[in-house]
Amino acid sequence: MREDLKSIVEGRRISAEEGAEILRTADWLEIAQAAWEVRVARHGADTASYTMFRVVNYTNICNVDCKFCSFQVKPESKFAYVLDKEAVFTKVEESLAQGADQMFFQGGVHPDLPLDYYTDILSAVKARYGIHIRAFSPVEVLGLSKVSGRPLGEVLDKLKDAGVDSIPGAGAELLVERMRELLTPLKCTTQQWCDIMAECHEHGLKGSATMVVGAGETLEETVAHLEAVRGIQDKTGGFHSFIPWVYQQQTKRFKVHKLRPDEFMKIMAFSRLYLDNIDNIEISVLVLGKDLGKIALRMGANDISSAVIEENVLKSFGLRSEKEAVKYIEEAGFRAVRRNFNYEPMEPMSVVWPKPESVDVSAVAS
Repeated sequence: MREDLKSIVEGRRISAEEGAEILRTADWLEIAQAAWEVRVARHGADTASYTMFRVVNYTNICNVDCKFCSFQVKPESKFAYVLDKEAVFTKVEESLAQGADQMFFQGGVHPDLPLDYYTDILSAVKARYGIHIRAFSPVEVLGLSKVSGRPLGEVLDKLKDAGVDSIPGAGAELLVERMRELLTPLKCTTQQWCDIMAECHEHGLKGSATMVVGAGETLEETVAHLEAVRGIQDKTGGFHSFIPWVYQQQTKRFKVHKLRPDEFMKIMAFSRLYLDNIDNIEISVLVLGKDLGKIALRMGANDISSAVIEENVLKSFGLRSEKEAVKYIEEAGFRAVRRNFNYEPMEPMSVVWPKPESVDVSAVAS
């Protein structure tokens, strides 16, 4: 192994200046070995974790218009929808019946939905089911601030009071202005995303950070994204995990620059080395597929970010049940450990709930 990688394994922090050079010149298998050693030091060599959650896409109406997204529609579209309470309750009950312990609320940036829509549904879900609610990316929170005319901190307090437990680090794509102007010119800027996430953490709403590669970014831009995430974590300690993804070809307005498997795995493993202040690296089997996911667990990742009961935004290659998740991890050569949002071990299928048809939805006020 190269001397610079050895020193990183031993605890030396990578500078932003040398990061791109390591990515450019180091063999991907050397980076993979270094990432595995760091992973083993933090989490051991015999286990990998998984979770159970459902994505609730409460609306597909969005005014951000990302070039890579096929999920979004305009308000006048015949395909537009906004879920009401009853529809959300049904999804929660179906998920609890399958053993989920987290609900992930994510939607388009709706230009007109009032803050009360969100807080009413959240408070009803929390009061009725008591489940962990993970909700709203930084761009959604910013949109709520604009629609409501309220300061961001006040919006966060209202969401937290209504039942939000954590905030996902979605919508980051790549935290470099050149790429954001190319792909998401109407979305929040790099600085806004970082500031919003930091404020979420300060309000007690911890979560994850993400990165999406495959849009023609340079190695320097990839490292700049990791540096931005690491900088937030240095200040707040609010990221439980980091999740690297690749783009999927969804629209004709954006051409995916497909990375070879070894190119992506090199970046994924490098993220374990660079993000020395984030404990968990999740690999999204849903996005990457089952083969790469198993390899990733030998290259720095310690969690498979599954099973996901529903996914409408991306084409899913993932795992849809706890039984599948356990089998998958065991086939990869690890002992499967179910964890909660905070990465605390929990018993498999520990969430017991009546079948959906036995739950009286009418008991919940609409």
